[in-house]
Parts: sequence; C-alpha cells; structure tokens
Amino acid sequence: MIQVKEKEGERILAKISDQAYVFALAIEGDQRTLRKISKEMEQLGVQGKSNLVFVIGGSLGLSDAVMKRSNTKISFGKMTLPHQLMRLVLIEQIYRSFRIMKNEPYHK
Repeated sequence: MIQVKEKEGERILAKISDQAYVFALAIEGDQRTLRKISKEMEQLGVQGKSNLVFVIGGSLGLSDAVMKRSNTKISFGKMTLPHQLMRLVLIEQIYRSFRIMKNEPYHK
C-alpha cells in the first residue's frame, strides 16, 4: 500500500510546477473558515502567486513527498469523502471564496 501512495505522489508532483502554491487537503491540516481561505487566496494573488494548486489525496492519503511540497495544509474536517464528492465540495468552496473577494453574497 505504501508503494501505491508513493507512486500516486510521484504522478501528482510531476504535474505541479515549481511556481505553484500548493494547498494539500489533508485530515491533519488546519480547519479554516471560508472567509480565511478567501483572504489567503486574495493575498496570494496580490503577491503575484496566481498559480494555486489544490491537491486531494486518494483513499490512502497523500504521500510524504506531496505533503512536503505543499505550502499549506487545509482540512475540511475528519470525515472521509469519496474523491469525486470532495472535488465538488472543493470547487464550491473556491467559487464561494471568489464571491467573498468580490463582496458578493455566497451563502445562497
């Protein structure tokens, strides 16, 4: 199983540019409010870091190499969600983050 996770990590890292700012989605990451994530994304943009990468691990989690490459680790809680559902939850949160940045309603 460890070899599977490491191979998956290698494939993930091969797709991430050196300039990317990487958010690793991991249970052991920090739980943040949507407003905090939005502010963080906005600040990164102001700093010229527009290449944001969000990495969702497989059923075994993320490899140590991916975790080390990440700039920050965030958690959506201790629940385990299917990969496809987590992708949907993540994209919704990113969408809402941009709504917050524009001072638009985001909760309905």
